[in-house]
Amino acid sequence: MQGTLNEIDIRSILQLIELGQRTGELLVEAYSNHSHYGSVDYTITDSHRQAQSQSTGLFWLVFFLNGQIAYAAQSDGDLSRLRDYLHPYKANAALDHLECPSIASTNAPEYGYLWVLLEKHVLTPAQGRSILQSMVNETLFDLLSLHHGHFVFEISPALAPQLTTLEIAPLVTKIMKQVQEWKQLSPHIQSSHQCPMIADRPQLKASLPANAFKSLDRWADGKTSLRQMARYLNRDLITVARAIYPYLQKGWIQLLLPKTQNSSAIPWKWELKTAKRAPRIVCVDDNVAVGKTVEQLLQAKGYEITAIQDPLEALKLIFLLQPDLILCDLAMPKLNGYELCGMLRQSTAFRQTPIIVLTGKDAFIDRVRARMVGSTDYLTKPFGASELLLLVEKHLDLRELEIAHHQSSTTNGLKQELEETDITKSASL
Repeated sequence: MQGTLNEIDIRSILQLIELGQRTGELLVEAYSNHSHYGSVDYTITDSHRQAQSQSTGLFWLVFFLNGQIAYAAQSDGDLSRLRDYLHPYKANAALDHLECPSIASTNAPEYGYLWVLLEKHVLTPAQGRSILQSMVNETLFDLLSLHHGHFVFEISPALAPQLTTLEIAPLVTKIMKQVQEWKQLSPHIQSSHQCPMIADRPQLKASLPANAFKSLDRWADGKTSLRQMARYLNRDLITVARAIYPYLQKGWIQLLLPKTQNSSAIPWKWELKTAKRAPRIVCVDDNVAVGKTVEQLLQAKGYEITAIQDPLEALKLIFLLQPDLILCDLAMPKLNGYELCGMLRQSTAFRQTPIIVLTGKDAFIDRVRARMVGSTDYLTKPFGASELLLLVEKHLDLRELEIAHHQSSTTNGLKQELEETDITKSASL
């Protein structure tokens, strides 16, 4: 089952999955070239429209077991959401001492780490289920506010191991009410990524109970978003928003957009990360030996590498991990490299990602076919360490240059726009 959200909305998709008692995964991609994505988090102001139209897009994955929701993931692929949810249990620091669990290579990384925290008794089963339900609620809140995008539902084995499952109908009814309430808070509150900051401390302190003011004073620092506050306080987003709404109307609290280190505002946490990290590479090859060899070679050079044998599993994990480069075998069961490459190129997120195909054939026709479906380069098996590293370094360097060029072009365009605006204003005076 696949299509666009112009043809069928998220609520109806969820109802169909529930009625059919399906087990599998739902992938939803928001169109990145729209000026807004629903009424919740995805309104883009004029100053951000140009940058967002070129961004990678937004993704969500919802996992189902017999028509019930087992887990829901966001597209950033990091552990920041889990870290926020661990805060009320004073367990967020525990993530820093965990090695990457083996479960993370077959499931969403966030889910894998949550399970390890349960195994190590950092969290109780009740706490784990509470966090998981909050993650699902948060994801559905975003999805039920989304009106423009593409979806694919794929029947597949259940997410394992399972922590809990949630009935769809009552959950959707509850979240839809929250979405409607959220709309009523506009224009004072427009995005869950806005950050509250106290503007009139004396008035606010006099109007709130001491404990409430203390809690608000701690988090309303202009840097912590509404969504983060909800996670830290173990509350629904709408509950936190309603609590501060009267004080926004009075001007005692203001909402700011989060700032990056270079002081340019970005309202979405899943935008391209500015922090330096090791390049992330995914290798898809059903040959375990090839995967292990590639993994060892690239890890030794400081790359973050994930080897996946099942191409269907790889398709799901690639959207979660958002790698900087993909190595893909051509001859695989279930889904061959041509098909996998073609599917990835249809997504806005991976149109520019380097994809190097691995092939045991050096025939001209195979190279042409690989190019036609969008591969960037090819590597003939068997290959040596130097050949692999040369290609990887070449295409990662080119990708860095393309990103830098795009950022420079965007900056220059904004500067020119500002200059033209100033000239127009001067001429009209």
